[in-house]
Amino acid sequence: MSAAPRIYATIEARMTSTRLPGKVLMEAAGQPMLAHMIARLQRVPQLDDIIVATTVNATDDPVVALTEELGVGCYRGSEHDVLDRVLSAAQANDVDLIVETTGDCPLIDPAIVSKVIDFYLAGEADYVSNALVPRTYPVGMDTQIFATDILADVAGRTDAPDDREHVSLFIYKNPDLFRIAAVTAPPHHHAPETRLTLDTPDDLAVIRRVFEALYPGNPEFDLSDMLAFLDDDDAT
Repeated sequence: MSAAPRIYATIEARMTSTRLPGKVLMEAAGQPMLAHMIARLQRVPQLDDIIVATTVNATDDPVVALTEELGVGCYRGSEHDVLDRVLSAAQANDVDLIVETTGDCPLIDPAIVSKVIDFYLAGEADYVSNALVPRTYPVGMDTQIFATDILADVAGRTDAPDDREHVSLFIYKNPDLFRIAAVTAPPHHHAPETRLTLDTPDDLAVIRRVFEALYPGNPEFDLSDMLAFLDDDDAT
């Protein structure tokens, strides 16, 4: 019997984002956004570990310091060749399956990540995502899973800047080369226009409202709680 695959989540995170610099360490409910995201991913039962994939830039030293404080893995690589950064992080840790996430998703729901992993493990796809077009989940729940070997294959096929910056882009734009599968939201989670991602000052305001309303009473709040809060908040 073959050994169970080593499944790691990678979080792409850096301080020099264009629209909202420093966003991954901005706080909500007393904790940095990246710390919230790590804590939420740590509740995904299939994950063996988490690696924050950041850059070699000195500006990202605070990201590394946070991972050390929290006791999670960190890998430093190229700022712009994110594909190589994630691949190298996986290879350095003998990872079999990469659950790719980004630091834009501090509200990510562990149960949804778990669902995407189970979907991958139960099928024969090379790539499974809940963020393919047409989108069904809110922006900010984005989860992709694929084998490290698949990403290594991609790395040998393309040097296009867009492909290297957006880790899985080459995979899902080439369905003739890779078997692609989508996980769609159930009706009660179908909210593709809802932004629960961290990319702009407006996003930051929304995410802080959600954390400050829900986290003190239940740090393990889920997407249903978020959508119910936003519905109530909009109605008042």
